[in-house]
Amino acid sequence: MTQGYDFTHPAKPSFQGEKQVPLTGLWFAFMDFLVNRLANYKFEVLNMKVAVMGAGGVGGFYGAKLAEAGHDVSFIARGAHLEAIREKGLLIENITDGTSQKYDVMATEKPADIGKVDFLLFAVKMWDMEAAIETVKVVVGDNTSILSLQNGVIKDIILKQRFDEKAVLGGVGYVATAITRPGVVGQTGDLQKITIGEYDQSVSDRVRTIVASFASTGIEAKASSDIEKVLWEKYVFLVGLSAATAATRLPIGILRKTPETRQLLRQIIAEAVAVGRARGVHLPEDYADDRMRFVDTLPDAMKASMLHDLEAGKPMELRWLSGGIVDLGREVGVPTPANEFILAVLAPLAEGPAAA
Repeated sequence: MTQGYDFTHPAKPSFQGEKQVPLTGLWFAFMDFLVNRLANYKFEVLNMKVAVMGAGGVGGFYGAKLAEAGHDVSFIARGAHLEAIREKGLLIENITDGTSQKYDVMATEKPADIGKVDFLLFAVKMWDMEAAIETVKVVVGDNTSILSLQNGVIKDIILKQRFDEKAVLGGVGYVATAITRPGVVGQTGDLQKITIGEYDQSVSDRVRTIVASFASTGIEAKASSDIEKVLWEKYVFLVGLSAATAATRLPIGILRKTPETRQLLRQIIAEAVAVGRARGVHLPEDYADDRMRFVDTLPDAMKASMLHDLEAGKPMELRWLSGGIVDLGREVGVPTPANEFILAVLAPLAEGPAAA
């Protein structure tokens, strides 16, 4: 997940069956069991040449872990962060327990210096995506695998349009990280998970390699036979939390206690679930209620990073969160009035106050 959506609920294990389609649930249960058993078998993991587009909280953390696993990792970065990594390496600091680890990695603002890679990890904010794709095209070859850990589901739709569809893997990361100063990524807590899968639900060597690499560094890494469901499980909650906290400028504790805003939050999530189900995603019909139960477990002070961005005068990922639900809903004929409302209210500030 990208910076700020660091405390979202990890995806439910995909072996949990669907209430409305028990046979489908059992099939995915079996496939997830099979995929992860195969992923845990020992096999030769070949060294990969890796490029990481974006060395921020997410890209910096997961890219560093791939370097720790023995892969040849190069970061594409810019500004003071780039210069610090070049001079001193990339430092991962755990703010909670005080531990740190330095990674001596290559960093450049010129992807052509890297050459073609085996694996491209995409980790920029969504508003930078189009420019980032143009920048990074030079490292993508015929056999390059591409994994985005950006927020939402629109990211992979875009990547499949711009690159070979078969090159794109689905993936979701769960870690609380952010750049704390140039050359340093700060991690809060010990949550560090990643789930990866093929969109065709196959068991591939590249997924096994990537999962095994992350697992070797202490990350809880899993392969999924239904990665689209995993992505949407996170997406629907992320849309709700982002929309409600940003539109009201309030943390979740106040929102869930106030009947009107609690109902708004649930409707935003319910619309997202309806859109996902209409698109064939295996979400339970009552998944919005499940997410509301999770909302009741969150710290009172929690805000989505979209609100943090708004408060800091930065662009927001509105167009790809509530805006994404509106667009995807229109494609399948599902009305999304609550998300349309959020889009209308926040659109004037989506590019930052300066743009407004």
